[in-house]
Amino acid sequence: MKQFKFTILFLIINFGGLAIGSWLMNNGPQSDWYTNLNQAPWTPPGWVFGVAWTTIMICFSIYLGKQFLDSSHIKKLSFIFIIEFIFNVSWNFIFFNQHQVLIGLITIILLTSLIFHYFFNLSKKVGNYKYLLLPYMIWLCIATSLNLYILVHN
Repeated sequence: MKQFKFTILFLIINFGGLAIGSWLMNNGPQSDWYTNLNQAPWTPPGWVFGVAWTTIMICFSIYLGKQFLDSSHIKKLSFIFIIEFIFNVSWNFIFFNQHQVLIGLITIILLTSLIFHYFFNLSKKVGNYKYLLLPYMIWLCIATSLNLYILVHN
C-alpha cells in the first residue's frame, strides 16, 4: 500500500513536470524556429513524443515508488530526483524557448547520465523494477541524438 502511495505521488509530480515543461516550450515544436531546422531523418512524428513520455513517466513513477519504499537513503534519492526533475523540465525551456541547442545538448546528456546512474548504481534493492527505466533510457538516447543532429546540421 505504501508503494502505491509513493507511485501516485510520483505520477502527480512527473506528469506535473511534463505539464510545466510543455508550458515552458512556448509552442516550440510547432514554432517557425523549430520547423525550419534541419532535423534528423529519424525524427519521429509529433504524436510519438506524447506516447513516449506518457509511457516513460508511468514506468518511472512505478520505479520510483519501489525505489523510495525500499531505500534507506531517502535524502540522497530525493536530491537525485530533484536534479533529474530540473534537467527534464528545463531542457524544454532551454531548447525550444531559448533556442540554446548546445546548452540543451549538455542538459540532456546530464539527464541521460542521471537515468543511467539510477539504473546501474541505485537499483540494487529494487530488482527487476530497474527495467522500468529502459523506456526512459532508450528515449533519452534518441532525444540526445536528435539534439546533437540539430546542433551539428544547423
